Amino acid sequence: MNPTDLYARLRETVLAALAQIIPDLPAEIAARVEVTPTRDQAHGDMATNAAMVSAKAARQAPAKIAAALVQHLTGGPDIDTAEAAGPGFVNLRLRPKSFRALLPQILTNGEAYGASTTGAGTKINVEYVSANPTGPMHIGHCRGAVVGDALANLLQKAGYDVTKEYYINDAGAQVTALAWAAYWRYLQAIGSPMTETEFAAEVPGGLQYKGEYLIAVGQTLAAQYQAKLATPDLGIASPEVWLDITKDLTIDAMMAEIREDLRLLGVQQDIFSSERKLVAAGAADAIIEKLHADGLIYEGVLEPPKGKTPDDWEPRPQTLFRSTEFGDDVDRPLRKSDGSNTYFANDIAYHADKVSRGYDVLIDVLGADHGGYVSRIKAAVKAISADSVKLEGVLCQIVHILKGGQPVKMSKRAGSYVTLRDLLEEVGKDAVRFTMLTRKADAQMEFDLDQVLATTRENPVFYVQYAHARCRSVLRAAAEMFPGDLDLAGATVDTLKGDPELTLIRRLAQWPRTVEAAAIAREPHRIAFFLYDLAADFHMLWNRGKDDATLRFLQSDQPSETRARLALVAATAVVIRSGLAVMGVAPVEEMR
Repeated sequence: MNPTDLYARLRETVLAALAQIIPDLPAEIAARVEVTPTRDQAHGDMATNAAMVSAKAARQAPAKIAAALVQHLTGGPDIDTAEAAGPGFVNLRLRPKSFRALLPQILTNGEAYGASTTGAGTKINVEYVSANPTGPMHIGHCRGAVVGDALANLLQKAGYDVTKEYYINDAGAQVTALAWAAYWRYLQAIGSPMTETEFAAEVPGGLQYKGEYLIAVGQTLAAQYQAKLATPDLGIASPEVWLDITKDLTIDAMMAEIREDLRLLGVQQDIFSSERKLVAAGAADAIIEKLHADGLIYEGVLEPPKGKTPDDWEPRPQTLFRSTEFGDDVDRPLRKSDGSNTYFANDIAYHADKVSRGYDVLIDVLGADHGGYVSRIKAAVKAISADSVKLEGVLCQIVHILKGGQPVKMSKRAGSYVTLRDLLEEVGKDAVRFTMLTRKADAQMEFDLDQVLATTRENPVFYVQYAHARCRSVLRAAAEMFPGDLDLAGATVDTLKGDPELTLIRRLAQWPRTVEAAAIAREPHRIAFFLYDLAADFHMLWNRGKDDATLRFLQSDQPSETRARLALVAATAVVIRSGLAVMGVAPVEEMR
């Protein structure tokens, strides 16, 4: 147990008291006992559900167990009073000294405060972004990138063994269409007389990608191959001559740009896996053979889609995976009518590859439009891992960009969507990351450029960073007022007795519990909420000193009281930095 986690310590106290009341309480029941902050300070500092969750196993009324707990808990080392409440809850009011004792512990542990062993080294693979390498990253990719990266950081903070992964969807029709578009830019670069309309008429499916970002790819092809990839009259050569060459170079160019976008966003993944390489290695065919050997493949005819029957639907035999046996709502095709594998077959092969690497949990961060895809991937992972690996889907809703209250397009290069690069240039990495985490991932959000750039309380990233900057300003002034080592970790903090001071310390005490709960729920937005509330508590304390000079942090004639307040300020800065690190946001030393 982390000694700086007051909640964990209190839970152990409650469990010890419960063991005296119910000696043979089953371990699985004890595991459900919680100690959580009360919603209203008038009801105490914390509450426990111990009486509620143990009543059935003990064959006693919750109220009876709660009354016994009150007797055992009142007057303990941390607990001042205990009081039965509602249908079996027990509210706890803690001794102020228990909260104050956290300050030197926070300062000693530094930003490691809040880290836990909840994950117990569980190996988790978090796959996120995974944008098709068909152009620059746009705002639709941004939210998943930030949520996935912050979630991975959060899980690491909570004691999980985390791998960050990007799956390159570089196989299939979209990449072929991209290669044709790059080839058109190549023909332009070597001076082909063909018009875009003439070229597009020769392209299977038409010319789909017209962004200017492919001009550089065409110029690179021209520099390396001159006119060798075209016919003598500079028209279209056989795709057998140029398609693979163009695909390779274009994918490499697009991935280089995507990696740079991610770097600018502060995202650095551990592994990049290629769908194309998996397919080339026969991984999809191999997994189909394995599923067939396991009796999980059959030839069958699917029912028409629910609601209405598409005009192109026909009841034809297909190679189907028995995904309904593993929780899916319909069996899924693994091969198309032309005998090629479906995207789902390739995706099963990719997840089988992740399973083979020894992960306990796979987390896929996906766009909300992929919500229906999660059940089939869960079924596949359950089948290929013999139910030993769990797959979870985290869905991210779309983001709307607003300026002046109106939707905007910011892309200077692509023309058809908001690029991530444009957004980063407009407001900066930290504002993008923090703002993307101010809503639950599966809730739609509006990214208001005016609000994100505002220096007001309504701008969460400014409000939190301003709190940290104020902390650092106080500590710089203290260094001048009290030259030498202040040794705040050794400060006597008994003088911190005011309600605003204790409110702030209570908030600091919640940080380990917040990390643990957010990691378990896979909800990194909780960190942003916590930091905003912490900043509000600190700003309130700051403003109190602004209104009354005797309440300011620095009092040259009261060194003992000042050191205590400085310890609180320094601990607040530590926790803000700890939280911002999870979010991938840099702390600010001073506001400009």
